[in-house]
Amino acid sequence: MRVVVFSAHPDDEAFGCGGTLFKHKSSGDEIFWIITTSVFHGQGYSEEWIESRNEEIDSVKRMLNIKEVFLLNYPTMKLTDESLIEMIPKIGEIFKQIGPEVIYILNRSDAHSDHFITFKAAMACTKSFRYPSVKKVLMYECISETEFGAALAENVFIPNYFVDISDFMDKKLQLIQIYKSEIMDHPFPRSLENVKALNHFRGATIGVKYAEAFQLLKYIDK
Repeated sequence: MRVVVFSAHPDDEAFGCGGTLFKHKSSGDEIFWIITTSVFHGQGYSEEWIESRNEEIDSVKRMLNIKEVFLLNYPTMKLTDESLIEMIPKIGEIFKQIGPEVIYILNRSDAHSDHFITFKAAMACTKSFRYPSVKKVLMYECISETEFGAALAENVFIPNYFVDISDFMDKKLQLIQIYKSEIMDHPFPRSLENVKALNHFRGATIGVKYAEAFQLLKYIDK
């Protein structure tokens, strides 16, 4: 099985579906990673910060045995609807190259605008008449973004697809700790305690110890 996971920023994938990705790895599936934004000197990021981010990406790639990472290199925090004009064709070419079957994308109503634009670009590349390999599209929740989206009915994340990650929870926490700058102590949303609590709660929903929750957007059985 060929799997694609989208991140607006490196770390989204670890917090949102890291356990599920480890499960894919254990099943021998091929994992591909599309990261839509990067950090640059022109935005005020130091050489050390940029190098650290590249090392984090390499570490995640090795830990998950990701077959290939695609960097679209849009400046972080700068994605707009105008970005879609270039971004959609870029993603489309990647999809034609690898023929993904399962797609993990960011929640459309996350608080961060980079997440929303990445969602729109990814969804535009799931049309079956153009990308017939795509069989399943799942939207993942990203702690500190999904729960801080505007409290409107149309923005609700509706978990209707759950993956038992009980055997991979420790590995997920190890993966998250690669991103040292993203982790702080409770009650900061991205504390290890809160990540574990969310997955514990999702697990209780389906009668297992730990789970990750998704919103199923498309399932094609053929």
